[in-house]
Amino acid sequence: MIYSGLEFGQYWELERNTNCHNVLLALTPATRMAFIFIQMYFIFLNNEMKVYKHKIAARFGLMHMVGTNLSVWLNVLVQETKHEILTFYDPENQTIGISHRLAFQKAFASLSTEVPALHPAAAHLRVPRGLKGPHNIFECRRTNIMGSLVQDASPFLFPCTIEYSLICAAILYVMWKNISKYPSKDVAAAIAKARLLEGLAYKKSPHLYSVDCARAHKGLFFGILVLVLTIISLILFFVLVSRKEYASLAVIEVNVCELALYAMTTLASLAGMVCVRKLKYDGNRNLELDNILLVGAQTGMFIYGTFTIIGGHFTIEKNTILILVTALCSLIQTTCQTMFILDASRRSAKTPEQLRKKPGREIVTFLLVTNLAMWAINTLEKSRAESHPVQLHFYGLWAWTIITHVSMPLAIFYRFHSTVCLCEIWKRAYKMKPAYM
Repeated sequence: MIYSGLEFGQYWELERNTNCHNVLLALTPATRMAFIFIQMYFIFLNNEMKVYKHKIAARFGLMHMVGTNLSVWLNVLVQETKHEILTFYDPENQTIGISHRLAFQKAFASLSTEVPALHPAAAHLRVPRGLKGPHNIFECRRTNIMGSLVQDASPFLFPCTIEYSLICAAILYVMWKNISKYPSKDVAAAIAKARLLEGLAYKKSPHLYSVDCARAHKGLFFGILVLVLTIISLILFFVLVSRKEYASLAVIEVNVCELALYAMTTLASLAGMVCVRKLKYDGNRNLELDNILLVGAQTGMFIYGTFTIIGGHFTIEKNTILILVTALCSLIQTTCQTMFILDASRRSAKTPEQLRKKPGREIVTFLLVTNLAMWAINTLEKSRAESHPVQLHFYGLWAWTIITHVSMPLAIFYRFHSTVCLCEIWKRAYKMKPAYM
């Protein structure tokens, strides 16, 4: 809503006597805001609806909303990629390049000149990349006050738009699949009994809310320590990267931080898999929506990691091996964590001893906090194309900017949704499941 509102405000800064003054520039974000608000209201009211009449109209409407969300995602993706590329435009010589934007230019210039001739990637690296000039670019929006505000806020608001569209599309798809599914008599009787018992429980204790934090303090405090160190590392990165002589050191520093974080969380995920196997597994639990969102968002991590590994492999130098190893560890970490979440989300305690010992809860707490740290890295550092000079020099301006804008919002959402799933595991897995549920 904020992103669309700022885009709507840009229209009133445009000069009326130019080709840029088009009413669609105001109408598009305004109708998008209305669609987002009405759709949110619809989903909140009807996320568990059962449709038994007018099934064709319901299917058409829900699938049309899914398509609309995907269209909003594609539109915002294209617009933000275009604006990111145009920030590399140099009006003095009318060219698009990276020399006037990057503090890393000199630090990493050796990638294209000092590679030995026998190196298999030497000829490949000498190929000029990016856009060829000169360019005459006349940009209508993102000027003056509101436009510059959108430009500065878009790295934070743009991923939210992508994530919102993805979540809504997944929810509406699940609703579309559930149209006209009649519950069996046994299931209907079990649901009625559960609701009756739930109602009696609420009558007995209408204001009773409890949170059991036992067996979680070690994971919590160790996770907070890792989160604080990650934030300090990001602050150091942005301080160092602004100075040309320390630009390469900034890249190395943030990659060491990421590598340590991925190694710790991978080991934690593997240890968690062993610990939670003691709990009872319930294969009938319906977690289709969470699984779709988690696996779908993981594709962003795979896309980003795979392209980083390819770029790092073909530019192997002593200062780029670390980038290659970090990307590989990122893929391993997300794979292990996803398997752990998919397994643990279907488990629950079955004995009083498990309720007391709560196996694996310290690890779930640690992963919950450290995913916030990795979310901060993806949001503040990785979402900007110029923060990765090795990949930018290898793929060129166009390709790497597109790769970043396609994959990073999904990667950011993966960390966000992993935190939500781990929170659900933390709350539900260490309780005795009632016999009627």
